[in-house]
Amino acid sequence: MKLTLRIWRQSGPTGALVTYPVDDLSPDMSFLEMLDVLNESLVVRGEEPVAFDHDCREGICGMCGLMINGVAHGPEKATTACQLHLRHFSDGDTITVEPWRAKPFPVLRDLVVDRSALDRIVESGGYISVPTGSAPDAHATPVPKEAADTAFTSAACIGCGACVAACPNGSAMLFTAAKATHLGALPQGQPERWSRAQDMVQTHDDLGFGGCTNAGECTPACPKGIPLTTIAQLNRDLLRSHLR
Repeated sequence: MKLTLRIWRQSGPTGALVTYPVDDLSPDMSFLEMLDVLNESLVVRGEEPVAFDHDCREGICGMCGLMINGVAHGPEKATTACQLHLRHFSDGDTITVEPWRAKPFPVLRDLVVDRSALDRIVESGGYISVPTGSAPDAHATPVPKEAADTAFTSAACIGCGACVAACPNGSAMLFTAAKATHLGALPQGQPERWSRAQDMVQTHDDLGFGGCTNAGECTPACPKGIPLTTIAQLNRDLLRSHLR
């Protein structure tokens, strides 16, 4: 395969799209393997390789956040950029690759953005109270099946930030809701449930993320399929926290 890549290059306050032709590609390559091939050729030519985030390359770490042809993580549903294969493109295609675009995600270099704002949201309420002493038996606290299913669905969030990149408002409410609902659905997370909802939403807003207007762009972009109902659950918890 031969592809033409339009990649965002930025080493300072501003950047621009730079075009690179890449050939001798296999349809079985992942998107990040293609970027590796490009970088090898750039190094051979004495040029600066393209900086991009990656770690596990197994679709579970959330590092490989890229806008591919204007779509977070690319055209395949429930697929991270590292698991996206070139077979989903056609020979001769032109592909535009950009970093996440959001005020709380400043570009560090090329395709790498600082997503530590998501960590600040988790730090503000993503914990539970645990009594000191010996650990209780694993089955000591029964968890209803419905609560376990809700918690498991929310816990699947890998914190990649695709929901923020896809949202027209730059909102991280799907991420915030997933982290809050994960713990709020479990018996162990009840002591902080109401303060958690308030603290995490307040931190979300203080960091400069936009407000949620139910545009619905976040869920289709989420590689783990976190449902929009998760945001509804957080809104219910937030309302109840103010009424209590």
